[in-house]
Amino acid sequence: MKEASITRRLTLSLAAALAGFWLLATTLGVMVMQDEFGEIFDSALQETAERLLVLVADNATPDSGVVSASGKEYLIYQLRNDRGEVLLRSHDAPTTPFDVPLKRGFWRDASYRYYTATTAVDGRLYLQVADALANRREALIEGAMALFLPVLLLVPASIALVWYIGRRSIAPIDTLRQEIASKDGGNLAVIARDGMPRELLPIVRSVNLLLNRLKAALDAEREFTANSAHELRTPIAGALAQTQVLIDELPSGAKKARARQIEASLANLSHLAEKLLQLARAEAGLGAVETPVDLARVLELVVLDFQRDPRVSGRLRFQRAEGASLRYPASEDGFAIALRNLIENALVHGAADAPVDIRLEPDGVVRIINDGHVLADWELELIRKRFGRGRTSASGSGLGISIAERLLRQMHARLELLSPPEGMPSGLEARIRFDPVPPG
Repeated sequence: MKEASITRRLTLSLAAALAGFWLLATTLGVMVMQDEFGEIFDSALQETAERLLVLVADNATPDSGVVSASGKEYLIYQLRNDRGEVLLRSHDAPTTPFDVPLKRGFWRDASYRYYTATTAVDGRLYLQVADALANRREALIEGAMALFLPVLLLVPASIALVWYIGRRSIAPIDTLRQEIASKDGGNLAVIARDGMPRELLPIVRSVNLLLNRLKAALDAEREFTANSAHELRTPIAGALAQTQVLIDELPSGAKKARARQIEASLANLSHLAEKLLQLARAEAGLGAVETPVDLARVLELVVLDFQRDPRVSGRLRFQRAEGASLRYPASEDGFAIALRNLIENALVHGAADAPVDIRLEPDGVVRIINDGHVLADWELELIRKRFGRGRTSASGSGLGISIAERLLRQMHARLELLSPPEGMPSGLEARIRFDPVPPG
């Protein structure tokens, strides 16, 4: 499920609120306009009727039938006597009398708004002026459009403005989020409070307190691990040497076999102490440097060192693609430790009679490929964890891949594990891929 964005939620909410207020204000404006237009039209209708009555009353005769000039008329009228007969009418007015009572004032039907004016002296003449309601609706629609059209332009502009202001307002939150996301075992520096809004300062203060406590705990753990491993190396080496001397002095038999078991256990303990020292160095941020170095040369030296080991027996094969290079800001020692752990993992846990291929591709990707059984996805995740071991009977501490991945992460490189390797039916491939170096 995709996480909701505060900016998106804020923009949509404020935009909807603004649009609602704009529409509500415009609707109220149209309602007020309708009432005002009605008053204006009624006033004009009444004034027209009263003024026109003065003009036409003197010319009215029972048989005159006079009509006004032709052309479109917004107002029509009929001059009627007290018997309801039409004495005079406008050009567009019907010949039959309006269905309106002969009574001074306003009247309305489905199509017209009428006003009846009568002579003040005898009240025997009635002038009835009609205003088509369609004209009023047309004026109201045009007025409403004049209000709504700007809203159609202002609402998108308001949304864009709200989005811009929202992004600017929550920029410190995004900065704080990125600062917190960048924290890991190799970066526990406190977050700067400069420029942070007052509302975020309690969060920054709490996070910094947590970082300080975590840093103190990790430093104590690393110091204990490094000191313990370092202090154990000398007595373990001494005990291993004494055991090897004892093995040479003992005759063949059960005692010598037990001595060899002790030797194997001490060798494993020495190997574990070495891995713990490497882990302590990795957690101390060994891999992070700023000066670019030739890591391809480090790769060649590590491979050559392994190839000189008689226990490898020629299993290690190295191939560097033509023109391939790997120059990157990374620690040479850290990269060498990561490579040694990955190569050792391939030699120890891969098929014993199969070669291990080390390849440097033209794009700078380092591939370490060994044959063996296929690992499921959950096994690939397991061996990434500290002390995680897959289905293997070989000796080991379960720290090699964890150490390598931690070091490579500090060098802005990714460790990809594929099983089976590309183009092979079985085995495991460890692929080191460096992120592009940012400009400047």
